[in-house]
Amino acid sequence: MFRRSIYKTPAQLRAMIEPGLITAASLDAAAAAIRAGRTTADVDAAASAAITSRGAESNFRLVRGYHHTTCISVNEQVVHGIPGARVLEPGDIVSVDSGAQFHGWNGDSARTFVIPDPSRPELVARREELSRVTEGSMWAGIAAMATARHLGDIGASIQEYIEAQGPSEVSGETYGILREYVGHGIGRKMHEAPSVFNYRTPDPGAEVKPGLVLAIEPMVTAGGEETLVEDDDWTVSTVDGSDGSHWEHSVALHADGIWVLTAADGGAAGLAPFGITPVRPA
Repeated sequence: MFRRSIYKTPAQLRAMIEPGLITAASLDAAAAAIRAGRTTADVDAAASAAITSRGAESNFRLVRGYHHTTCISVNEQVVHGIPGARVLEPGDIVSVDSGAQFHGWNGDSARTFVIPDPSRPELVARREELSRVTEGSMWAGIAAMATARHLGDIGASIQEYIEAQGPSEVSGETYGILREYVGHGIGRKMHEAPSVFNYRTPDPGAEVKPGLVLAIEPMVTAGGEETLVEDDDWTVSTVDGSDGSHWEHSVALHADGIWVLTAADGGAAGLAPFGITPVRPA
Protein backbone atom coordinates (compact mmCIF):
# COMPACT_ATOMS: atom_id res chain seq x y z
CA MET A 1 0.00 0.00 0.00
CA PHE A 2 1.40 3.38 -1.03
CA ARG A 3 1.90 5.91 1.76
CA ARG A 4 2.96 9.49 1.14
CA SER A 5 6.09 10.51 3.05
CA ILE A 6 5.60 13.06 5.82
CA TYR A 7 8.75 14.82 4.62
CA LYS A 8 8.66 17.32 1.75
CA THR A 9 11.29 18.07 -0.88
CA PRO A 10 12.93 21.51 -1.07
CA ALA A 11 10.76 22.36 -4.10
CA GLN A 12 7.62 21.38 -2.22
CA LEU A 13 8.61 23.53 0.75
CA ARG A 14 9.04 26.51 -1.56
CA ALA A 15 5.58 25.84 -3.01
CA MET A 16 4.10 26.11 0.48
CA ILE A 17 5.34 29.67 1.08
CA GLU A 18 2.60 31.43 -0.89
CA PRO A 19 -0.41 29.63 0.62
CA GLY A 20 1.10 30.38 4.02
CA LEU A 21 1.35 34.08 3.24
CA ILE A 22 -2.21 34.13 1.88
CA THR A 23 -3.41 32.49 5.09
CA ALA A 24 -1.60 35.18 7.09
CA ALA A 25 -3.25 37.88 4.98
CA SER A 26 -6.67 36.38 5.71
CA LEU A 27 -6.02 36.66 9.44
CA ASP A 28 -4.80 40.23 9.01
CA ALA A 29 -8.14 40.98 7.34
CA ALA A 30 -10.03 39.22 10.12
CA ALA A 31 -8.12 41.20 12.73
CA ALA A 32 -9.13 44.46 11.06
CA ALA A 33 -12.80 43.38 11.10
CA ILE A 34 -12.94 42.31 14.74
CA ARG A 35 -14.61 44.95 16.89
CA ALA A 36 -17.67 45.29 19.07
CA GLY A 37 -20.88 45.44 17.03
CA ARG A 38 -19.62 43.33 14.13
CA THR A 39 -20.83 39.79 13.60
CA THR A 40 -18.65 36.73 13.30
CA ALA A 41 -20.03 36.41 9.75
CA ASP A 42 -18.56 39.86 8.99
CA VAL A 43 -15.16 38.65 10.16
CA ASP A 44 -15.47 35.49 8.07
CA ALA A 45 -16.35 37.54 4.98
CA ALA A 46 -13.27 39.73 5.42
CA ALA A 47 -11.00 36.68 5.62
CA SER A 48 -12.70 35.12 2.61
CA ALA A 49 -12.19 38.23 0.48
CA ALA A 50 -8.50 38.30 1.33
CA ILE A 51 -8.06 34.70 0.19
CA THR A 52 -10.00 34.91 -3.06
CA SER A 53 -8.40 38.24 -4.00
CA ARG A 54 -5.06 36.44 -4.24
CA GLY A 55 -6.34 33.63 -6.43
CA ALA A 56 -6.57 31.04 -3.67
CA GLU A 57 -9.45 29.15 -2.11
CA SER A 58 -10.45 28.45 1.46
CA ASN A 59 -9.38 24.96 2.45
CA PHE A 60 -11.90 25.03 5.30
CA ARG A 61 -14.66 25.06 2.67
CA LEU A 62 -13.20 21.85 1.25
CA VAL A 63 -13.96 20.01 4.50
CA ARG A 64 -17.10 17.92 4.10
CA GLY A 65 -20.12 19.64 5.65
CA TYR A 66 -18.36 22.94 6.41
CA HIS A 67 -19.40 26.06 4.50
CA HIS A 68 -17.27 28.90 5.90
CA THR A 69 -13.79 30.27 5.37
CA THR A 70 -12.88 30.41 9.05
CA CYS A 71 -13.71 28.96 12.42
CA ILE A 72 -14.45 31.71 14.95
CA SER A 73 -14.66 30.75 18.62
CA VAL A 74 -15.78 33.22 21.30
CA ASN A 75 -15.19 33.12 25.07
CA GLU A 76 -15.84 29.56 26.36
CA GLN A 77 -15.68 28.26 22.79
CA VAL A 78 -12.14 27.04 22.12
CA VAL A 79 -12.11 25.79 18.51
CA HIS A 80 -14.34 25.05 15.52
CA GLY A 81 -16.88 27.81 16.19
CA ILE A 82 -19.11 28.52 13.18
CA PRO A 83 -19.31 32.12 11.91
CA GLY A 84 -22.81 33.56 11.82
CA ALA A 85 -25.12 36.18 13.29
CA ARG A 86 -23.40 36.39 16.68
CA VAL A 87 -22.57 40.00 17.47
CA LEU A 88 -19.17 40.56 19.07
CA GLU A 89 -19.24 42.42 22.37
CA PRO A 90 -16.69 44.47 24.33
CA GLY A 91 -14.37 42.21 26.30
CA ASP A 92 -14.93 39.11 24.15
CA ILE A 93 -11.96 36.82 23.56
CA VAL A 94 -12.13 35.69 19.93
CA SER A 95 -10.07 32.96 18.26
CA VAL A 96 -9.99 32.91 14.45
CA ASP A 97 -8.69 29.88 12.55
CA SER A 98 -8.18 30.19 8.79
CA GLY A 99 -6.51 28.39 5.91
CA ALA A 100 -5.85 28.77 2.21
CA GLN A 101 -5.12 26.36 -0.62
CA PHE A 102 -3.04 27.68 -3.51
CA HIS A 103 -1.82 25.59 -6.47
CA GLY A 104 -2.56 22.43 -4.50
CA TRP A 105 -0.68 23.38 -1.33
CA ASN A 106 -2.10 24.46 2.02
CA GLY A 107 -1.62 26.93 4.84
CA ASP A 108 -3.32 26.85 8.26
CA SER A 109 -3.06 29.39 11.07
CA ALA A 110 -4.99 30.81 14.03
CA ARG A 111 -4.81 33.87 16.25
CA THR A 112 -6.67 35.05 19.33
CA PHE A 113 -7.92 38.61 19.90
CA VAL A 114 -9.44 40.38 22.89
CA ILE A 115 -11.89 43.21 22.18
CA PRO A 116 -11.26 46.27 24.37
CA ASP A 117 -13.71 47.02 27.18
CA PRO A 118 -12.76 50.02 29.34
CA SER A 119 -15.58 49.21 31.76
CA ARG A 120 -14.12 45.76 32.59
CA PRO A 121 -10.33 46.09 32.67
CA GLU A 122 -9.84 43.02 34.88
CA LEU A 123 -11.75 40.79 32.45
CA VAL A 124 -9.75 42.12 29.52
CA ALA A 125 -6.46 41.65 31.39
CA ARG A 126 -7.36 38.07 32.31
CA ARG A 127 -8.25 37.18 28.75
CA GLU A 128 -5.20 38.93 27.30
CA GLU A 129 -3.00 36.93 29.66
CA LEU A 130 -4.62 33.68 28.51
CA SER A 131 -3.92 34.63 24.90
CA ARG A 132 -0.35 35.61 25.75
CA VAL A 133 0.33 32.28 27.44
CA THR A 134 -1.18 30.35 24.54
CA GLU A 135 0.77 32.27 21.92
CA GLY A 136 3.96 31.93 23.94
CA SER A 137 3.51 28.18 24.20
CA MET A 138 3.08 28.00 20.41
CA TRP A 139 6.37 29.83 19.89
CA ALA A 140 8.04 27.56 22.43
CA GLY A 141 6.87 24.58 20.38
CA ILE A 142 8.05 26.16 17.13
CA ALA A 143 11.45 26.94 18.65
CA ALA A 144 11.71 23.35 19.86
CA MET A 145 11.07 22.12 16.32
CA ALA A 146 14.30 23.80 15.23
CA THR A 147 16.39 21.45 17.40
CA ALA A 148 14.03 18.58 18.28
CA ARG A 149 14.94 14.98 17.52
CA HIS A 150 11.38 13.69 17.75
CA LEU A 151 7.86 15.15 17.71
CA GLY A 152 7.48 14.48 21.41
CA ASP A 153 10.07 17.16 22.13
CA ILE A 154 7.70 19.74 20.66
CA GLY A 155 4.73 18.75 22.78
CA ALA A 156 6.87 18.64 25.91
CA SER A 157 8.14 22.16 25.22
CA ILE A 158 4.61 23.48 24.81
CA GLN A 159 3.47 21.93 28.08
CA GLU A 160 6.61 23.07 29.92
CA TYR A 161 6.05 26.65 28.80
CA ILE A 162 2.45 26.64 30.03
CA GLU A 163 3.36 25.02 33.33
CA ALA A 164 6.15 27.55 33.87
CA GLN A 165 3.59 30.35 33.77
CA GLY A 166 2.00 28.92 36.92
CA PRO A 167 -1.45 30.09 37.98
CA SER A 168 -2.62 33.28 36.23
CA GLU A 169 -1.15 36.39 37.81
CA VAL A 170 -4.45 38.16 37.19
CA SER A 171 -7.04 35.55 38.18
CA GLY A 172 -5.12 32.83 39.98
CA GLU A 173 -6.60 30.27 37.58
CA THR A 174 -4.60 27.27 36.38
CA TYR A 175 -4.32 26.81 32.65
CA GLY A 176 -5.65 23.70 30.92
CA ILE A 177 -4.40 22.11 27.68
CA LEU A 178 -6.93 20.47 25.39
CA ARG A 179 -6.06 16.79 24.98
CA GLU A 180 -8.55 15.66 22.33
CA TYR A 181 -7.53 18.28 19.73
CA VAL A 182 -3.97 18.49 18.46
CA GLY A 183 -1.75 19.86 15.72
CA HIS A 184 -0.92 18.01 12.52
CA GLY A 185 1.17 17.73 9.41
CA ILE A 186 0.20 19.88 6.44
CA GLY A 187 0.96 19.88 2.73
CA ARG A 188 -1.19 18.68 -0.17
CA LYS A 189 -3.97 18.37 2.40
CA MET A 190 -4.71 20.70 5.27
CA HIS A 191 -4.64 17.81 7.73
CA GLU A 192 -1.93 15.22 7.22
CA ALA A 193 0.12 12.88 9.39
CA PRO A 194 1.70 13.15 11.86
CA SER A 195 -0.33 14.32 14.87
CA VAL A 196 1.40 16.98 16.97
CA PHE A 197 0.45 16.75 20.63
CA ASN A 198 0.54 19.85 22.82
CA TYR A 199 1.65 17.92 25.88
CA ARG A 200 4.12 15.23 26.96
CA THR A 201 3.53 11.73 25.64
CA PRO A 202 5.26 8.41 26.36
CA ASP A 203 5.84 7.85 22.64
CA PRO A 204 8.67 10.04 21.26
CA GLY A 205 6.89 10.22 17.91
CA ALA A 206 8.24 10.62 14.39
CA GLU A 207 11.74 11.86 13.69
CA VAL A 208 12.09 15.60 13.23
CA LYS A 209 14.27 16.22 10.17
CA PRO A 210 14.42 18.48 7.09
CA GLY A 211 11.26 18.36 5.00
CA LEU A 212 8.88 18.19 7.93
CA VAL A 213 6.01 20.69 7.84
CA LEU A 214 3.77 20.97 10.89
CA ALA A 215 0.77 22.98 12.01
CA ILE A 216 1.64 23.65 15.64
CA GLU A 217 -1.50 24.77 17.48
CA PRO A 218 -1.89 24.78 21.25
CA MET A 219 -5.45 25.19 22.52
CA VAL A 220 -5.47 26.41 26.11
CA THR A 221 -8.19 27.18 28.63
CA ALA A 222 -8.30 29.35 31.73
CA GLY A 223 -9.70 26.40 33.66
CA GLY A 224 -10.51 22.75 33.04
CA GLU A 225 -9.44 20.66 30.06
CA GLU A 226 -12.76 18.87 29.57
CA THR A 227 -14.75 19.95 26.50
CA LEU A 228 -18.03 19.23 24.78
CA VAL A 229 -19.26 19.61 21.22
CA GLU A 230 -22.21 21.98 20.92
CA ASP A 231 -25.49 21.08 19.19
CA ASP A 232 -24.19 22.46 15.88
CA ASP A 233 -21.86 19.42 15.79
CA TRP A 234 -18.79 21.65 15.31
CA THR A 235 -18.19 24.13 18.12
CA VAL A 236 -15.94 22.85 20.92
CA SER A 237 -16.57 24.54 24.28
CA THR A 238 -15.23 24.09 27.79
CA VAL A 239 -17.47 22.12 30.15
CA ASP A 240 -16.73 24.47 33.05
CA GLY A 241 -17.39 27.61 30.99
CA SER A 242 -13.80 28.85 31.25
CA ASP A 243 -12.34 30.94 28.44
CA GLY A 244 -10.37 29.37 25.59
CA SER A 245 -7.55 30.55 23.34
CA HIS A 246 -6.10 29.09 20.13
CA TRP A 247 -2.88 30.03 18.32
CA GLU A 248 -1.45 28.20 15.31
CA HIS A 249 1.26 28.48 12.68
CA SER A 250 2.33 26.24 9.80
CA VAL A 251 6.08 25.69 10.10
CA ALA A 252 8.66 24.17 7.74
CA LEU A 253 11.98 22.62 8.74
CA HIS A 254 14.64 22.44 6.02
CA ALA A 255 18.36 21.83 5.68
CA ASP A 256 19.30 25.41 6.54
CA GLY A 257 16.87 26.08 9.38
CA ILE A 258 13.25 26.75 10.18
CA TRP A 259 10.64 28.99 8.51
CA VAL A 260 7.17 29.91 9.75
CA LEU A 261 5.13 29.76 6.56
CA THR A 262 2.10 31.61 7.95
CA ALA A 263 4.03 34.57 9.38
CA ALA A 264 4.93 37.48 7.10
CA ASP A 265 8.38 37.69 8.71
CA GLY A 266 8.94 33.95 8.70
CA GLY A 267 8.61 33.93 12.47
CA ALA A 268 11.52 36.30 13.19
CA ALA A 269 9.74 38.29 15.91
CA GLY A 270 8.27 35.27 17.68
CA LEU A 271 11.49 33.26 17.59
CA ALA A 272 13.83 36.09 18.63
CA PRO A 273 13.29 35.51 22.39
CA PHE A 274 14.47 31.92 21.84
CA GLY A 275 17.63 33.03 20.05
CA ILE A 276 16.52 31.56 16.71
CA THR A 277 16.69 33.36 13.37
CA PRO A 278 14.42 31.81 10.73
CA VAL A 279 15.79 31.03 7.28
CA ARG A 280 13.59 31.08 4.18
CA PRO A 281 13.68 27.81 2.21
CA ALA A 282 15.99 28.21 -0.79
